Amino acid sequence: MSIALVGARVFDGAHMLDGRAVVIANGRILGLVHEQDLGAGIERRRIEGLLAPGFIDVQVNGGGGVLYNDMRSVGGIRTIAEAHRTYGTTGLLPTFITDTRETMAEAVEAMREALAAHIPGVLGIHLEGPFISPERKGVHNPAFMRPMEDEDIAIMTSLREGRTLVTLAPERNGMEAIARLASAGVLVCAGHTASDYETVMEAIRHGLCGFTHLYNAMPPLAGRDPGPVGAALDSPDTWCGLIVDGHHVSDAALRVAIAAKGTERMMLVTDAMAVTGTDLTSFELHGRTIYRKDGRLTTADGTLAGSDLDMASAVRNAVQRLGLALPDVLRMASLIPARFLRLGRELGRIAPGYRADLVLLDESLQVRQTWIGGNSN
Repeated sequence: MSIALVGARVFDGAHMLDGRAVVIANGRILGLVHEQDLGAGIERRRIEGLLAPGFIDVQVNGGGGVLYNDMRSVGGIRTIAEAHRTYGTTGLLPTFITDTRETMAEAVEAMREALAAHIPGVLGIHLEGPFISPERKGVHNPAFMRPMEDEDIAIMTSLREGRTLVTLAPERNGMEAIARLASAGVLVCAGHTASDYETVMEAIRHGLCGFTHLYNAMPPLAGRDPGPVGAALDSPDTWCGLIVDGHHVSDAALRVAIAAKGTERMMLVTDAMAVTGTDLTSFELHGRTIYRKDGRLTTADGTLAGSDLDMASAVRNAVQRLGLALPDVLRMASLIPARFLRLGRELGRIAPGYRADLVLLDESLQVRQTWIGGNSN
């Protein structure tokens, strides 16, 4: 049976529309029609606020009290996805950070099972490390960092469903390895890297397509040494993840990057940890205590350890702190990451044929309701 969501303003991924009903059938968008043109036999459900495509987050370490590294199971993945759905995220990549080869294989196997079980909102896996630079390790454990070997490539290319994203340091991995991953359909991003500009650009020519949390865990842009940040802003076809929380990157630096590259290749990400959706004030990561205070997650020495951020907050911050137009921000939270994931014909718009992944926001951009595949929370 078809249902029609009526009464809300609609952002369809490109335009703000008034007086439209969103008709859903079998988990898909059947159409957008004027309310007065709705036919008989369609159940009307009245809602209020702004209806937009659901948010897509390609970097989610945890949520609901669970870290993917610690709970490598369908149940752990489900808990993380449910925690983020509360904040408008209808698609995400649970993110497994630097660890042993054995645990990485377990994380991939758990994702295989989660995709087979059709856990709502789960789109694939993000493997952030261990093929990264100890010089730019952040909170990652350098004891687990190692050169990439054939067995690692076999693990990272083994997921036949969903998407696989790998974050690596180009200078620590041969261009042949990057090309092998890219040719197998893996999305390869630079992150936690001390690379110079030339090496990153060479990696782009071999299939590297994006940058994980731009500015963070990489050298700063300098006049005679542009580095990874310069490569990111100088390569129009690459994608960048941005953590807009007021802690990871200054608002001015984010505005400069967006002014240089535009919004169409910039994605909002959370880099969220286990605390999302909980009142936890601390948690453990590889034997170290991570403290939550004033919107920051840090080790005892002050090192940032992921973020205390959700996608709805990232959207609000991008509007309020960066001064970006709401339509641009909503695209940065939905259609642009969908296109990065090569799902731009499936997700990120409210249009006929697209999956009915939706978020309803109030005037203050707080989440009222979400739908995944037409099913409301």
